[in-house]
Amino acid sequence: MNSELKPLSEMSLDELWQLFPITLKANNPLYGKWYAQEKSELIGIIGRRTIKRISHIGSTAVHGLIAKPTIDILLEVDKDCDIENVKITLCSAGWLLMSEETKPDLKLTFNKGYTPAGFAEKVFHLHVRCLDDWDELYFRDYLNENKDVMIEYEKLKLKLQKQYEHNRDAYTNAKSDFIMGYSKKAKEKYKNRYLPIMNH
Repeated sequence: MNSELKPLSEMSLDELWQLFPITLKANNPLYGKWYAQEKSELIGIIGRRTIKRISHIGSTAVHGLIAKPTIDILLEVDKDCDIENVKITLCSAGWLLMSEETKPDLKLTFNKGYTPAGFAEKVFHLHVRCLDDWDELYFRDYLNENKDVMIEYEKLKLKLQKQYEHNRDAYTNAKSDFIMGYSKKAKEKYKNRYLPIMNH
């Protein structure tokens, strides 16, 4: 290991994008196991009372779909939870806070598995939000149940990967119309499958 490697916190966005390009790989059957292990660890450090729902989302949660080898986890909390304590707990456990929004909705994004030498074997993105009817859950289910749409999405991803290999934001933005369109169809098909039971 080169001891002169620059820490990630000192790298520019361009340097980070060069070090962590958009890489698409065949779906790894171990993704589900890695998610389950991480889920268990998250429950252990944060606690079942704070976590309202935890889910495997993104392309690694779709059977047979090529994906960036990154496990996306959606961790939903109660709107009244001590979010500062959640942040401290996650950072103490080795998660790096990538971005933070509190308005209009709580959206914290953490990662694990990014190193100054590139990707580790296991890479995770953790999305912390308040419990709600999130599109990502519906989109995942729709792709798992509609192989033709999954293949269409795969073709789009491959095309955009060539176009935006070193620009993650542009890659993500270019997929948004496709994702939003099929998320809407999924919500119509599955109705309120993930709508939390709330007291109004």
